Amino acid sequence: MKKNQIGSSDIYISQLTLGCMSLGKDTAKAKSMIDMALEHGINHLDTADLYDFGDNEEIVGSAIKHRREDVVLTTKVGNHFNRETRKWYWDPSKEHIQQGVKASLKRLNTDYIDFYMLHGGTIDDPIDETIEAFEILKKEGLIRAYGISSIRPNVIREYVKRSAMDGIMMQYNLLDRRPEEEILDLLDENNISVLARGPLAKGMLSNQAAKQIAAKGETGYLDYSYKELQSINDELTKLSSNKNELSFRYILKHPAVASVVFGASSIDQLKENINGDFNKELQDDTYHNLKKITKPVTYQAHR
Repeated sequence: MKKNQIGSSDIYISQLTLGCMSLGKDTAKAKSMIDMALEHGINHLDTADLYDFGDNEEIVGSAIKHRREDVVLTTKVGNHFNRETRKWYWDPSKEHIQQGVKASLKRLNTDYIDFYMLHGGTIDDPIDETIEAFEILKKEGLIRAYGISSIRPNVIREYVKRSAMDGIMMQYNLLDRRPEEEILDLLDENNISVLARGPLAKGMLSNQAAKQIAAKGETGYLDYSYKELQSINDELTKLSSNKNELSFRYILKHPAVASVVFGASSIDQLKENINGDFNKELQDDTYHNLKKITKPVTYQAHR
């Protein structure tokens, strides 16, 4: 599988990333899924300290402990949580980030994190302090590169201006084209890579779309009505027998996107997501046709 550079770093990640949040708590099952992903050319795993209040990091760490060199590992920080009470609060402070990385390293059973992200962020955060914390961790060799996970354009712009970050994780898919309107080109111009999460819009762009739209789309999705979601699914079905692949390749078409981050809770879901030719770029006519089938939307809330 083709690998893309994250920003200006020396890190190269596969065009598909296994998002580990949905792996569950069965360590053996999680390991088998991670092994399968790696065998199919995926080298990038994404987790976060808050996922299952640290349990997910421990499971991922256990699954890769004998093949750490085969994996590019991403985790996130910024949610100050208590594993016993299951309560947390937002904390992007330098102190918490420096403490958080040590806890994550222990749970992941490794001595470095490849890509470390702030797990959210608002315009009222102490942004310079947060950036300073990441820069210190980078100099100490505890992380190789850093970025933020955010959909907020105004927050992203501040980090673009103030930091030397290499990547952003954000929601981006055929139904949520908000990043196209004001963020993707900016990031591309600044050599900041995008890790696109939510690529199948809660399954409504997947091969199981009809069932997922019926279950989750009755109240619509963003600016789309239930009828529009059904109509889009009909059009996508005409274009491809593998809507998972089509949806992923649409996202990968933009030069800012380094990888599509998908989740899977079973071997069958994993197989369905990795079944496709992701090295071949989507043809221009298909790309523009997909834009006609869907519509651009803009960020109203969450700016």
